Amino acid sequence: MPSSHSVERRDPWKKPMNRKNLMTIALGGFALVAALAAASRAPAQDAKAPYPNMAPLDQYLMERNTEVALALSAAPQSISQDAEIMVLGQHGYETAVKGKNGFVCLVWRSWMAGTDDPDFWNPKLRAPVCLNTLAARSQIPLTLKKTEVILASRSKDQMAEAVNAAFDGKGLSPPETGAMCYMMSKQGYLNDRDGHWHPHLMFFLPLTDPAVWGAGPPSSPVLGFKSTLDRLTLFLIPIGQWSDGTAYEH
Repeated sequence: MPSSHSVERRDPWKKPMNRKNLMTIALGGFALVAALAAASRAPAQDAKAPYPNMAPLDQYLMERNTEVALALSAAPQSISQDAEIMVLGQHGYETAVKGKNGFVCLVWRSWMAGTDDPDFWNPKLRAPVCLNTLAARSQIPLTLKKTEVILASRSKDQMAEAVNAAFDGKGLSPPETGAMCYMMSKQGYLNDRDGHWHPHLMFFLPLTDPAVWGAGPPSSPVLGFKSTLDRLTLFLIPIGQWSDGTAYEH
């Protein structure tokens, strides 16, 4: 991990959400980050996208203490207060606060979305996430690799090539059983269409068939998606409250 820098430190859904709408939001939302990450297969789409290129780096950065606070909001305080906190700097992510409980909280930026996602270069996107120890072992190196290549090359294709090479060379690994994270921040901004989307938990597994887990059918509370680039299947479970304990109201 990079060197540390000290920093100041109910009911489920009120209204039932139409299953088709929920799937549409999930598939288009930055909440799916890793699951929708796939090597770019349609470069011509960039010309039509609202964000065809990377914006100046400063637009993706945040004031340090503000970013720490946003990262902490990914999970309930009882979890995040003792987590390691990472923030994005000019040269990539670095540790701002050392943790005690094995969790790592940070704010993902737009390039963690799929390379064919129209919000891939959206500088407004902020996705607070708090990973447990098992998830951090695979997802932090993946985040660091993607960010390193993006900041150096500003290229989706080069990022995908570097990630594939890192997996093939054993520099990156699929998630371990038990890898999960919290995405419960009311302050996150997941895309231009859905904004905060929905508080949820995510579970990372090596590539598998989501249907085996009952993910996806109407009335199932679980959504599941495969990511070839990230070499995992991601399961999402929407929940009924934000990390501050207030109820989610659709």
